[in-house]
Amino acid sequence: MKRYLLKIIYDGTNFAGWQRQKNQCSIQEIIENALKIFLKEKTSITGSGRTDANAHAFAQYAHFTTEKEIDKKIILNALNGMIKKEIRILDIFEVDKNFHARFSVKSKIYQYHICLKDFQNPFKRGYSYHFSRKIDLDLLNKAKEEFIGKHDFTSFANKGSSSKNFEKTIKRIDITKTEDGIIIEIEADGFLYKMVRNIVGTLLKIAHGKLEISDINKILLSKDRRKAPMAVPAYGLFLKKVIY
Repeated sequence: MKRYLLKIIYDGTNFAGWQRQKNQCSIQEIIENALKIFLKEKTSITGSGRTDANAHAFAQYAHFTTEKEIDKKIILNALNGMIKKEIRILDIFEVDKNFHARFSVKSKIYQYHICLKDFQNPFKRGYSYHFSRKIDLDLLNKAKEEFIGKHDFTSFANKGSSSKNFEKTIKRIDITKTEDGIIIEIEADGFLYKMVRNIVGTLLKIAHGKLEISDINKILLSKDRRKAPMAVPAYGLFLKKVIY
């Protein structure tokens, strides 16, 4: 058996997320169906992790196994010709049989895009969260430091997380100014269900003056999702990079 790794980019607007689900269209299902046709065998793929409904990916990875020899150019042309245009397979690599798209991950990088202008460019409406209320960027930069390091992120994980370990290590949080707002970029050794969106929601509450920086530690220690603010919408979230 040979193991192959796919590099995938997608616009998640019209999908129920990465993971296959009953009676809903997912990115995983679409690619698996195309592989079944190409390989002439039922094929399951394992992603580096799931992304939420309406969230996007610049670089998602997924592996599959097959006994068949694969020509890289032929399979890329074939798969991209069969799948929806919102999804593209950027590359395919043969990897060691012990490689695992999820468990071999060293860290992941997510971006959350926010528009801070009074009016949002309608062409960016499905790709950035419009937060027109006034925020303090200096306060935002101070608050993000409270999340750096190893913490139990139970309070920032919604029900349905597939991870059994709620301790994650955030390596960095960078905030970059853009033409119409900011991008919050988070790198960690792993993420829980809606963790990024919950963290960003909390940071915006602080920057808007609705919470204190000291509240972050209280929320972390409480291990209670109800103590943290609501998650920001999924459409501003992008999986930027997976590091193996």
